Amino acid sequence: MINITSNNFNSEEILHRSESLKEIKTHQPKKRLIYTMVGILIFSFLMLFAPWTQTIVSNGKLTTLSPDRRPQNIQTVIGGRIDKWYIREGQFVKKGDTIAFITEIKDNYFDPNLIERTSEQIDAKNSSMSSYKDKVTALENQINAMKNNLGLKLKQNENKISQLEMKVVSDSNDFVAASANYKISEDQYNRQEKLNSQGLRSLTDLEIRRLKFQEAQAKRISAENKFKITKSELIVSKMDLNTIKNDFIDKISKANSDKFSAISDMYASQGEIAKMENQLSNYKVRNGYYYITAPQDAYIVKAISKGVGETVKEGESIVSIVPANAELAVEMYVYPVDMPLIRIGEKVRIVFDGWPTIIINGWPNLSYGTFAGIVFAADKNISDNGKFRILLQPDKNDKIWPSLLKIGTGTQCIAILNDVPIWWEIWRNLNGFPASMYSVIDTQKDKKTKDEKK
Repeated sequence: MINITSNNFNSEEILHRSESLKEIKTHQPKKRLIYTMVGILIFSFLMLFAPWTQTIVSNGKLTTLSPDRRPQNIQTVIGGRIDKWYIREGQFVKKGDTIAFITEIKDNYFDPNLIERTSEQIDAKNSSMSSYKDKVTALENQINAMKNNLGLKLKQNENKISQLEMKVVSDSNDFVAASANYKISEDQYNRQEKLNSQGLRSLTDLEIRRLKFQEAQAKRISAENKFKITKSELIVSKMDLNTIKNDFIDKISKANSDKFSAISDMYASQGEIAKMENQLSNYKVRNGYYYITAPQDAYIVKAISKGVGETVKEGESIVSIVPANAELAVEMYVYPVDMPLIRIGEKVRIVFDGWPTIIINGWPNLSYGTFAGIVFAADKNISDNGKFRILLQPDKNDKIWPSLLKIGTGTQCIAILNDVPIWWEIWRNLNGFPASMYSVIDTQKDKKTKDEKK
């Protein structure tokens, strides 16, 4: 030690006077350390029997309960060129408000009077179809008239055949009578000639008899010719009956062919009219798609297609919106090993990104800044990330979720399971076992039995 003073001092005397130094000197540090370690061990052992709430922690994000209230893109139904914008990003629009106006880029729709011209074409086709209808009606009347004429002609010919048949019978009788008269005249002439040769009759009588014989012969020939002519007329009349039938059948068939052709043309015109009316309806509907409107009350998030004069294809997104007044929900994902522990109606504590929170794992009731949610739906199939999706809705019996939450905000979800001792939870984690779900069922049964006893 460096002596900087001439005064002498005794270190033993100084140590004897100081009470604190006496304590330090006389204290036994080994005993205090032992007591401290024993106390810590006893405290740690007692803490092993303290209650611990099992939880399933998972990350998620905010979404909406209804699919139609989730963020979406608005697409153009038809292709065109953006002519004018009516909104700004971040603006609130109501359902039906105009977002943008597009013009045509296809030459098939360039005509400004396309609808009027198509209507005129439809009117012309309607007139043509009316003409075909009138033609069909005229042909049907013509066919009916020919059928009536056919009946009259056939009846007239049948009457003529009947008359000829009767005339054939009459001429046949006349021919038979003339033949008989001819035979008698021939016999008388022969006898007269024989008597004349014997000198019993004069030549005058013979010549008279020869004259009568010749008259009888002429009458016989005339009757035979008349009979044959009548038979020929009967045969011709019967042949005319078939000819009349064939002629009228040909005429009626030709009229029917013209009728069916007119009907075919009428149906073709009707089909063309339907097709043109369909085109007219499409043109009218297409005119309504030039103005792109908001499908619901929403906020404009981002204009995907920018500027004026930009060409967009049909089905291409031009603006992104977020629906207003959406009922929020949380979308969380859990591992398959934890999926059997999640039940509909189970409560979950939620931590939203950006809100101050103090989380005490194992004692969620002591945490601060968390919000309550209830499981209301769970997917039946696994997602692409290898986990099951769980949807949570706000717990109406707990504090309301912050009004400034935005869809897509990140969350941390803590599904509260059953209470177990801390040693059980340590043992479970060391062995990699899932949280016990049997004690939950037992506790529920115990609660029911206690309620029944009460």
